[in-house]
Amino acid sequence: MLLTDPKKVDSVVLYNIGWEQFENLLKDLGNTRSARIAYDDGILELMTPLPEHEYLKERISDTIKDAAEILELDYECLGSTTWKRQIKKAGIEPDNCFYFQNEPLIRGKLVFDLNHDPPPDLALEIDLTSKSINRFPIYARLEVPEIWCYDSGELKIYQLEEGGYFERENSLIFPDLKIQEIPSIIKVYRQAGRRIFRKAVREWIKKQLN
Repeated sequence: MLLTDPKKVDSVVLYNIGWEQFENLLKDLGNTRSARIAYDDGILELMTPLPEHEYLKERISDTIKDAAEILELDYECLGSTTWKRQIKKAGIEPDNCFYFQNEPLIRGKLVFDLNHDPPPDLALEIDLTSKSINRFPIYARLEVPEIWCYDSGELKIYQLEEGGYFERENSLIFPDLKIQEIPSIIKVYRQAGRRIFRKAVREWIKKQLN
């Protein structure tokens, strides 16, 4: 089955994919591909993001990094790393992901196993079109504590509680920042260039901390 939105993203969905097939497909695809995957108990989706998606991902990720630097928080950014657990029949590649609270536990690591290592503390998802697989149940089985989801011009915070995600006003990582304002800053400075955008973001962060 092939689902395509030429303005946003190309998506391919495969059904009845066993775990061994999933692992073999990851090996065949390699680490240099642009497509990102989501696997939920036999259903596999491969998505190829296009420029608007990547632009928003980079701008929100810049904001996260600048906030961490200003607040002097140690962090690790691991991009679209493949996170998976066979026992949970779940696998995902986020648009971006970060370690904050658990950063000391993974510092210096280059190989991860969620059977032993903690999952990322924060995952970022950019939703510009309907995805065939709901990512939240996958993230929940992998026990990712917080997701920021950009959708239709809004950035929402979801936190894991009792096996499900619930929308919250404040981030566990940046409780003093009004995360929902980030899309407005991106829109205002879209034509200003990345350097000017990041300067504006840093000023926005410092203003909220005063």
